[in-house]
Amino acid sequence: MSSLEVVRAHLEHIHTVNPRLNAVVFATAESAIKEARAADRHNKRTSALGPLHGVPFTAKDIFNTAGLPTTAGLRMMRSHVPDHDATVIARMRGAGAILIGKTNCPPGGAGSDSWNPLHGGTRNPYDINRSPGGSSSGEASIIAAGGSPLGIGSDSGGSIRMPAHYCGIAALKPTAGLVPVTGAYALPGGLSDPRSQVGPMARFVSDLGLTLPVLVGPDGIDSGVVPVPLPKRTPKLRGLKVAWYADDGISKPAPAIAATVRAAARALADAGCVIVEERPPGLPEAHVVTLAYWGVKHMSHERLYRRWDGFRSTILEFMTRFDIVLSPVAPTVAPLYRPRGAQDHQATYTIPYSLTGNPCVVVRAGTSPENLPIGVQVVARLWHDDLALRAAGAIEKALGGWRPASVVG
Repeated sequence: MSSLEVVRAHLEHIHTVNPRLNAVVFATAESAIKEARAADRHNKRTSALGPLHGVPFTAKDIFNTAGLPTTAGLRMMRSHVPDHDATVIARMRGAGAILIGKTNCPPGGAGSDSWNPLHGGTRNPYDINRSPGGSSSGEASIIAAGGSPLGIGSDSGGSIRMPAHYCGIAALKPTAGLVPVTGAYALPGGLSDPRSQVGPMARFVSDLGLTLPVLVGPDGIDSGVVPVPLPKRTPKLRGLKVAWYADDGISKPAPAIAATVRAAARALADAGCVIVEERPPGLPEAHVVTLAYWGVKHMSHERLYRRWDGFRSTILEFMTRFDIVLSPVAPTVAPLYRPRGAQDHQATYTIPYSLTGNPCVVVRAGTSPENLPIGVQVVARLWHDDLALRAAGAIEKALGGWRPASVVG
C-alpha cells in the first residue's frame, strides 16, 4: 500500500470515531496528505528510506510541533504554536513518519484522567462511559480504536502504562535517561525529574521495538540522557528468571486482574522462563516517597531523597536475582469516566518503577467479565528495554494482545 492510502485511511477513521472519543484535538489532514504524497514519490529502489518511512503517527499534546498548536490542555496555551519540534517529534519525522494529529491529555499533561478545560475529556473506545486513564489519554484511546498505528506519550507515575492497560494496547516506558524529553511541556529533563520518561505506544509490541531506536540517545540539551547503545541482538527468553506478583499488598486486585497476571506468568514459563511467585520488598515505601514528592505528604527534601535512594537500592538488589518482574498495571479495569475526577490507588503498581527508572512494557493479556481489556506490566533491569519487549512479545503471542474496540466493531 502507498503511504497516501495508509494516511488517508487513518485520517478518515479518526473522522469517524473521534466524535465519540474526543481523543484527537488537532488533526493535520492537509499537511499529512502532502507529506504522504512526497513519501510515495521518494519510495524508490534507489532511495535511502527511514525505518518509519510514510508511517502515520500521533503525539500527546504536550510535545512541541512546529506550525501546529501545542496546548497541553491549558486555556492559557490555546494560541501557542511552536516554531520547532520536540526532540522526539523531530526524530520521528527524521525517520520518515508523518504526524496526523495531537491527542488529548489532562491540564498540563499530568493527571489520572483526561478532562481539561480547553478540550474536555476523552472516552474509552471499549466503553464510552469509561475512562481511558491518564495522562496519555487520547493516545491510548485513538490507537485502541484504530485511528493511529503509533503514538508518543509520556509517563511520570504511570501515564503511558495506565492508559495502555485501560485501552488494551502495547506501550513502553523506557529506562530513565534513554530518551530526551526536550520540548515536552512541564518535563524539564536532566536531574529535575528523573521519574518522567517519553516512550512509544502502539497496538503491537513489535511496533514499540521498531520505534524505540528512533527515539533514543542524547540531543545535546537534556542533560539526563545517557549515551547507552541499544543491544543489536534479540534476547532469548529460555532460562531467564521471572518474579511475578498479582497483589502489591497496597491495592488488592480484582479477580480478573490477578488471573490475567497468572496467565501471563504461565505464558513466560511456556516460553522457557523460570517463574517464581515473589513480590519485591518495600513497595509501600514507594507509595510514601511518591506522595511526599507530590507534596501530599510532608517530608524534608533531604529525607525524601534518602528514602528514595534507599528504595532504589532495594529494587536493584532484588533484581540481581531476577531478569524480569511481572505484575498488574492497576488493581482494576478502566473505571467509569468522571470529569475532573482522580482515580485513587490506581498507580501503586506503576509508581515503584517510576522511582527506580526501570523499563516497563504494558501488553494486553486478558479480558474482564465486562469485556474490558486487561494489561500486564513487564519490568526489566535498567537498560534492558529489549528484554522487557521480548517478554511482552511472548505474552502477546500466547494471549492475543490488542483486539478491535467496540466503538469500531
